[in-house]
Amino acid sequence: HVQLVESGGGSVEAGGSLSLSCPAHFSASYCMGGFRQAPGTVREVVAGSASDGRASYADSVKGCFAIARDNAKNTTFLQMNSLKPEDTGTYDCAAEGGACLPRAVLSFGFWGKGTQVTV
Repeated sequence: HVQLVESGGGSVEAGGSLSLSCPAHFSASYCMGGFRQAPGTVREVVAGSASDGRASYADSVKGCFAIARDNAKNTTFLQMNSLKPEDTGTYDCAAEGGACLPRAVLSFGFWGKGTQVTV
C-alpha cells in the first residue's frame, strides 16, 4: 500500500522559493512525479525522478525547479526557485512503477492529496 503525503506548500512573493517534500513508503524502483494544477486548467507534470536518479522537467520550470529523491528516507523533494505568479496551483506528487517521464499523467496510480502553492 503506497501512501503519499505532500508538505511544504504555502504563499510566497514572486521570485521566492518553496520546497515540497513527498514521503512515501514504496519501492525505490518507482518513478516519482511532481504535478500541478492551476485553477481552470488540467493537471500537468512539472518534474519526474526516475529510480536511477535521472530527473526530467517541463519546459516551463527548467532551470527553476529541481527534483531529487532520498531513497534511504523514502522521500522525494521538489525545490522551486524563482517562483512566478503562473506557478500558483495545487501541487501533487505521485508514484508509479515502470518507466519514468515522459508518461501520461493518468498513468500514475498512487497520488497524494496535494498542497497549495500561491505566488
